[in-house]
This record gives sequence, C-alpha cells and structure tokens, in this order.
Amino acid sequence: MLEISRSQALAYRAHVQGLDRRTDSMDELSVLDLGIQAPSGSAVAAALGARLNQVPDPEGDAPWGVDHLTVWSFRGAPHLHRRADLPGLATALWPVGERDAWTRLTSERKALGEAGIAGLDAFTAVAEAEREATAAGPIGRGDLSGQVTRSLPAAYRYFCRVCGTEHVYGNVFQLVGIFAGFSLVPGTTPAVVTPIENRWPVPEHAEGTAEVVTAYLRLHGPATLAEAAGFLGTSATALREVWPEDTVPVRVDTEGRKRWLPTASEALLSEVEVPRPGTLRLLPPLDPWLQGRDREFLVPSTEHRKAVWRMLGNPGVAWLDGEVVGTWRAKTTARRLDLTVTAFQELPRDALRDEAERLASARGREELRVTLA
Repeated sequence: MLEISRSQALAYRAHVQGLDRRTDSMDELSVLDLGIQAPSGSAVAAALGARLNQVPDPEGDAPWGVDHLTVWSFRGAPHLHRRADLPGLATALWPVGERDAWTRLTSERKALGEAGIAGLDAFTAVAEAEREATAAGPIGRGDLSGQVTRSLPAAYRYFCRVCGTEHVYGNVFQLVGIFAGFSLVPGTTPAVVTPIENRWPVPEHAEGTAEVVTAYLRLHGPATLAEAAGFLGTSATALREVWPEDTVPVRVDTEGRKRWLPTASEALLSEVEVPRPGTLRLLPPLDPWLQGRDREFLVPSTEHRKAVWRMLGNPGVAWLDGEVVGTWRAKTTARRLDLTVTAFQELPRDALRDEAERLASARGREELRVTLA
C-alpha cells in the first residue's frame, strides 16, 4: 500500500484543483469535472479567480459563456457545470437503486412511504412534473414550485404555516432539477429557471456513477468510500455497488484508515511538489477546496473548523501553502469591497493585498479596503 504524508496529500489536491494557477482557460480546470457550487455569481467568480490567471467578469446574461450552465445537481445544490457534461451527469446522479433513492430523500420520506410510493417512482414523478412545467420557457422558482405542487398527489406536498398553503417538498424538488433538464438564469433573485436546449430525457436508470466517484477521488483524494458517498448525498452501502475498480489504496501517515485514489493519479501524487512558500488564495464559501468530506483532515483544529463551517453563513477562507489559515467576510457598496480577514496565523501582507484586489475584481468593485481582525 502506498504511504504518503499529509502535506503530500494536500499538495496533490492543490495541484489537481488548480490552486497553483497555471491556466487562463475555464475548460482546463478539473474542478469543473464535479462543478463549482454556485450560491451566487460572485462566489463562482471568486472560485474561478483563485485558479485562473485572468479574473473572470461575473456580469452579463451569460457570464461563463453558453458552454457553462448552473443547475441543481449534487445534493440538489446549484453547481456551475460544463454544458457538454450535463447529459452524462444526469444519468450518473440518478439513484442506483431503491435503497439509494430512499437514502437521498429526507423530509418527504415518511409521507411517500405511508402512501406506498416507491423512492425511484418519486424521483421520476417530480422530475417529469418539473420538466413539463418548464417546457414553455423561463419560469420563476416560486411559480415552478406552485405548478409542480398542483400536479402531484398529496403525498408529495406539505402545508407551510408561513405561506398558509401547500408546497412540494423542497428536498426532492431540487434533487431532480438536473433530471428535469433546466438551468438557473444568471443574476436572477428570486431564481428563474429555463429549459436547456435539446435537453435529455428523465433517466430510467443510473449509468456512469462510477466515473463520478472516480472524479471525486481524483479531486479530493486520497479519500474514503464514506466521503465519496457524502459528496453524492447517499450512503456508503449504496455507493459500494458502483465503486470503481481502477483504484489504489493509500494510507496517510497521520491516520491509520485506508483511503483510495484513481490508479491513473498515483504517479501524479508522487510527482507533485508542495506549493511555493507564500502562495496565498482567498477562497469563497463552498469553494471546491472546502467540499471534501474529510473536514478534520483539511482543518485539524476544532476551533478553526467551527469558524470555517458554520450552521448558517459560512465565511470565505484564507488558504496559504495548502492550509486554511483564516476566514474572511466581505461587504460591498456601489464601488467598494470592504474585506475583513480573521487570520489564524500571520499572513504575507503583499500577497493578501494582491489576492484581495483579485477578489474585488471578481465582485465587480473598483475600490478596496482590507481590515485584519
């Protein structure tokens, strides 16, 4: 079994996730193999700006070009993906069986079970309802929810005391977005969705799930079965059925458990060098670096983990030489970005200023004020 140090593992991830900033092209970023979680256009711009030599402009009707779309994909969360990847990703994310489907369902599970509705049937019914509701063109999220709610039996909806009306369960509503074949219109609040041209049919069965697992192991590896399952929003038991064969076991010197890496990545793991000293990046909340399901490995300090991953409102992080070394929050005015950085250790001031300027550019702000808390 291959044995490596923690610093080797982090250096490998930094390289494959593009944090050594070696390209100008979005198409060359491997993080798009799994997408970039996209709570906002500015967050995506910051994640791209941390990896590309040229900071992208988040403004415009299609800020990432027509070849990149934001869809509800992994765990029902919005992710920016390559348009060409979406048909295959849709079948890969379809539950691999009934047990997998029930694992992914949450608040709606009890009502559906009592009504005798199978998990896979629920995925199909909601996806087809959303597909029909979006067929005519762009539609607001609220209107989409209303149409889907009215088209489905009572087991699919719950009474909302705040609104005084019934809604389709929100978890399954977003889980099936990629299967229904629509994308989110950039810059719309509340969200507006629109059908994707030449969209694929609602899947009938899963296909290609092992390739998605391989992508997770390549980008966040060496990793465990449970960690890969957590990223997909399912259980280790369900994922074990489609675990890729072409993997190698790896043990990190700081722990005893067995991790896995794609066989094709083994040579790169040994060749990658640690980041050049002083390499600083300001990563947004939900950045791909923070998406690994081994948070204790990424941030060993309990105190620091609590600062990075919060119940509500995660901050961005300062990343230095492979380690998370602080957090940041930003406020904006019409022209200025006010950045407050809480450092866990001393930061290189010149590098911090440079990265803060890139962040301001990604936010479309001409002026900048940096405060160290």
